Amino acid sequence: MNTNEIETTLKDMIVERLFLPISADDIATDASLIDQYGVDSVSLLELVVGLEEAFGIVIEDSDFDVRNFSSVANLRDFVSARL
Repeated sequence: MNTNEIETTLKDMIVERLFLPISADDIATDASLIDQYGVDSVSLLELVVGLEEAFGIVIEDSDFDVRNFSSVANLRDFVSARL
């Protein structure tokens, strides 16, 4: 899976799992998921489950660094490193 496919999958998953009232295409890759889209601790857990299901990866406790989850770009890089 290339980085564009990962990014598209991430944006689709974020909109679906967080019930955002926007299109996946409207999510800016470098925008703060916390500041722009309201991701909080509960949303973060939902994203973790989504990442594990969508990409078949296991997220360890040590992976819970806010920098990994702060934007689609950071999530993309995080997922890419684990695939």
